[in-house]
Amino acid sequence: MNKMKLGKTGLDISRIGLGTWAIGGGPAFGNQDNKQASIETIRYALEKNINFLDTAPAYNFGNSESIVGEAIKGIRDKYIIITKCGITWEREGSFFNKVGERSLFKNLSKESIRLEVESSLKRLQTDYIDVYMTHWQSVEPFFTPISETVAVLNELKAEGKIKAIGAANVDINHVKEYLKYGQLDIVQAKYSVLDRQVEKELLPLCKEHDITLQAYSPLEMGILTGAIEKDYIAPKGTARFGKKWFEPKNLSNAIDMMNKWKPLCEKYHCSIANLAIAWILAQGDNINVLSGSTTKAELDENSKATNINLSEQDKNYIRKLAEDIS
Repeated sequence: MNKMKLGKTGLDISRIGLGTWAIGGGPAFGNQDNKQASIETIRYALEKNINFLDTAPAYNFGNSESIVGEAIKGIRDKYIIITKCGITWEREGSFFNKVGERSLFKNLSKESIRLEVESSLKRLQTDYIDVYMTHWQSVEPFFTPISETVAVLNELKAEGKIKAIGAANVDINHVKEYLKYGQLDIVQAKYSVLDRQVEKELLPLCKEHDITLQAYSPLEMGILTGAIEKDYIAPKGTARFGKKWFEPKNLSNAIDMMNKWKPLCEKYHCSIANLAIAWILAQGDNINVLSGSTTKAELDENSKATNINLSEQDKNYIRKLAEDIS
């Protein structure tokens, strides 16, 4: 597994990180979770030289963090761990969404972050968090200026409870504001060959300021594995329901696109998923990809992407096919 630097921290991280949203289980994933298999997958990541783990309290109301905490027990220092703040179900805030019968709220106030970090440290069974990331940005009616949010994050950094600051789901104005008040080492954003919005402004800004951009949903929630059929319908209430690329016409177009990738899969001796991840990694040295693998087999498969060196011609061909259907 190739390594890269995490922002300006000097920390070495694997170019693919293990995301644990699905590992947390819960209503968003059809309540299908296997705790022991999840723990084994997290530990197996080290055998694949994957040391970068991403989690969040909002992933099934703390369950993901708790599973990560059990998995890293005794080997905590071998991992670089991201967890997040700003989405809570335990106090007031601006409504975010509803998962099952419970509501989630946005709150990035100093008071809420102080409570969140202690809960996360307890669930993760650790005394420090490598990267503490704002999960979604603050909005009215419970708006907190970024200056105030960064102030408390800087305090936590000075106290040794967190080592670095990250921000997810931001635009360039958010990032510029973060940079006014502190060091920002990683930005997490949706990025796949089917969703290239970050390339317009966010990715260039991150490159300019030595910020790692971590791409989540690189496989468009499974579409870019090539395993989903054209007649698939996302069940209501699941994480896929209502998403653009699961609409019948868009799904059909995406599958047709991937069929045109097959000669490249033969050329590089890889799968559709490998190709999709390799394409993102090829867009810049500061890009990290978050893989939501839930089993050892998925981790084996997705980690192969780091060994693929796409030619410029093939990178452009894949982009053109995606542009034709976007």
